[in-house]
Amino acid sequence: MPIIKSRLFYKTGVSIFLFLKLRWRDLFRLLFAKPRRKIPNHNLVQNIFKEENKAIVSIVQGKDVYTMLKEGIELLGGLKKLNIQGKSVLIKPNIVNRYPSPANTNPLVIKYLIKLLRESGASKIFIGDMSAIYALPTKKNAVKSGIWEVIQAENVTFVPFEDHGWVEVEIPGGRFVKRAIVSEIIYDVDRIINVPVIKTHSYANYSIALKNFMGAIHAQQRPYFIAPEFWDEIVAELNAAYTPHLNILDGTKIFIKKGPTKGTIASPDLIAITGDRIAADVVGLGIIKAFGGEERIRNRSVWEQRQVKRAVEMRLGIRRPSELKIVSTCPGINKPIFDKLMEEIQYHLNT
Repeated sequence: MPIIKSRLFYKTGVSIFLFLKLRWRDLFRLLFAKPRRKIPNHNLVQNIFKEENKAIVSIVQGKDVYTMLKEGIELLGGLKKLNIQGKSVLIKPNIVNRYPSPANTNPLVIKYLIKLLRESGASKIFIGDMSAIYALPTKKNAVKSGIWEVIQAENVTFVPFEDHGWVEVEIPGGRFVKRAIVSEIIYDVDRIINVPVIKTHSYANYSIALKNFMGAIHAQQRPYFIAPEFWDEIVAELNAAYTPHLNILDGTKIFIKKGPTKGTIASPDLIAITGDRIAADVVGLGIIKAFGGEERIRNRSVWEQRQVKRAVEMRLGIRRPSELKIVSTCPGINKPIFDKLMEEIQYHLNT
């Protein structure tokens, strides 16, 4: 059955769904509330995790999430490069719905990232996201996915973006969007750490670092309300509103087909870390391809994926394979098998 890609279809369908599910005040706030203020574009953060002008991507494979995170960050030069001491930090996971990993970020990745941030002297830690519109409220999904248990145990502040204010930011060079309406906490904290899952996506082809930012975008700007046939390009353009300081890709479990809610699962037991969103996405796509991946991922170069192409045009990160360097390790894992996997990922980055 063909997928209907009509803006009117999506607007009507989602509005009816929300009307039936939510109180009218919530519906108004989600679809019609205006941003509190306009702010300058903050997309000025530079990737400091570089070597010889190449974006470094660390890949660690293992079974101990804390060790994987710690070693992956150390391979980049450590959190000290971000000057975390005394700073407020927003962790932006993927909390799209109520299902466990890999539909959402693995709670253990969040738990041990909080631990590392505290060890580095972070003054305040926030966990924030906004679930898919049909799955709201976000807190309910945090509870059911296991992330809420971590939030409570670690005593950090949870920020469901739908319950907080929004700001308007210009998108220089945007073809499909000229402004973004973004959760204001994105601009109120000192550091942002983007923690997406590596997974395929039924509409956007895939969801990794770029797509994860959609959880910080106001409901009225979800791509299916703007131009459903250009979903990927809109994702890339909206990313011009901000730059995360670090991207930590949860590859403990991934979707290699279907998604983002349910699909075919692979278990790479990987974590990949980088300061560059495009580097994050092409490496994540390489991992999906290495584990099979569906046809529209498997039969296309990672650089030809539409999110990546538009992000390159928007100058959101690296532009070609020669601008990327992978560093990797595999504590406690069969090294020959790991080396073969790294060779396959590298092959997909260069073809």
